[in-house]
Parts: sequence; structure tokens; C-alpha cells
Amino acid sequence: MPGRDQIEAVRRFNRFYTRQIGVLKKNYLDSPYSAGEMRVLYEIAHGATSARDIGRALDLDAGYLSRTLRAFEKRGFVSRRTSKADARASDIAITARGRKAMAPFEARSQEQIGQMLAVLTAGERKRLAGAMAEIEALLGKAAPAERTYTLRAPAVGDFGWIVARHGTLYAEEFGWDEPFEGLVAGIVADFAKKNDPKRERCWIAEMNGENAGCIFLVRDSDEVARIRLLLVDGRARGLHLGSRLVDECITFARAAGYRRITLWTHAELVAARKIYASRGFTLTTSETKVSFGKEVVSEHWDLEL
Repeated sequence: MPGRDQIEAVRRFNRFYTRQIGVLKKNYLDSPYSAGEMRVLYEIAHGATSARDIGRALDLDAGYLSRTLRAFEKRGFVSRRTSKADARASDIAITARGRKAMAPFEARSQEQIGQMLAVLTAGERKRLAGAMAEIEALLGKAAPAERTYTLRAPAVGDFGWIVARHGTLYAEEFGWDEPFEGLVAGIVADFAKKNDPKRERCWIAEMNGENAGCIFLVRDSDEVARIRLLLVDGRARGLHLGSRLVDECITFARAAGYRRITLWTHAELVAARKIYASRGFTLTTSETKVSFGKEVVSEHWDLEL
């Protein structure tokens, strides 16, 4: 059960944010409509075609929704026709008049949020977007189909994130202790202090301004490259991000003139092993030993290019 302090923290945030964006005002965005009415019109303008769709999206009382739709229909903002699929239901669509009425308030909303963000630095805006995405994901509102990521080179602060996230994630999911985080720190430090951009590379995956994954390809010898520190954070799983990161390494290694890629992993990392096998890597050695506070099965995999 959540603690009293956690509950109060959420309630405090709710009070802060509803005040911050003005949803408690009688007329939202200085329009003649409430925030609820504006949201109904927004949903219709962005693809909702039935009262059921709108009610599900906004969790609105059926009576309130029915009154709001009737009012919008009377103003000529929406049209309703008997559904061909179900004669008991209506197909709802926004009219040209409705779009015209909504346009200035849509622009005002964009301006309001833009002004709120303008007082923050670029780094603060990135943190805010990431925190909001995290709240959305944790409370179950982010649909998998809406999640997208981008790959980029590391920026200031990313190397520290890689170390910290590896330490936290592997402790949570596998119970590995501090020596593993120390190992990661050493790998990252070696790369950060000295790397050859022509033959070595690090990729950072980013979602909604927040880091969500990483991978390294480093030189083992003139002919052999090594994949290191593949990580996919929980919020990015299910998007085939791990496969994409490994593919980037393979493509880069070929272009850089390597003839083989090697990597070290563990049998416990089932998802990663599936990716390696699907890309043609073969298991070359396996050893059971105690590492990172646990008995693990250490493995080496190779791919001929």
C-alpha cells in the first residue's frame, strides 16, 4: 500500500498542475467553454467518432457528455448521423464551423504552454518532458503504439546516466551488486577518455526527451569489434529497440572494416541473447561462476562479418 506521504505528494502535484494550466477557471483559455467542454470538442476534432469513444477517452459522465454534445450540435460545431454499423448509435464529426471556433483556443493553448516552457533552460525542458512521460507511463496512459524513440550520439551527462541506470536496473531485475556497477563505470570511463570515432561508437536511445537505452561498439583489435553495455529501459521495451541498437553496431562495424564482432553476456539476459542469435551470433564459450553477488552463466558470442 502507498504511504501517506506518497499519497499527499500526488495530491499536492495535482493541485499545483491544475492551477498551473488553468483548468479550474470557469472559462478555459478565456473561452466561453469549460475545460471539459473544450476537451470534448478536441477529441472530436482529433478522430473520436462516437459518444462511446469520447466517454472512454475522457472518462466522462454519460449525462454530462450527452448535454455537451447537444449544445455543440445546436451551435453547429458538430454533426450527428445514425451509425451505419449500429442504428442505436450516432456517428459524430466536427463541422467547419466547429473547427473555426476551436482554432483560436488551440493556438492560445499552444502559446500558453510555450510561455510556461520558455522560462526553463533546454536541459530543464528535457527533464520536464521526460518526467511527464514517466508519469504517463507509470499510470498506464501511454499506449504502446504511441511510443517512439530516436537514436543519437552521447551528450553531456549521458555517460553518468549509463552507469547509474545499469547499476539500478540490474540490481532490480537480477540482484547484481555494486561490483557490476563498478565494471560498467570502468568501461564507460575508458570510452569517454579515449575513443576512435572512425572505429568506435556509442548510441543513446531517447524517448520524449528521456534516455531509454544505449549500446557501445568498441575496438578489440584491428579486425575484431566488441559490443558492450546494451541496455533497454523498461519504458522502451516492446519497440524492438534492442534489435535496432545491435543492427546499428553491425552496420557500423562492417563500414569500419571489422571482420568479426564479439561480445560478453550472461545466460540470464534472455532477451539480449535472443537478439544476438537472431542476428547470426553464435555462442562460443560458456562458464558458470559467481559474479556480482550471484551465481551466473557467463557467455561469449561471435559474429563473422
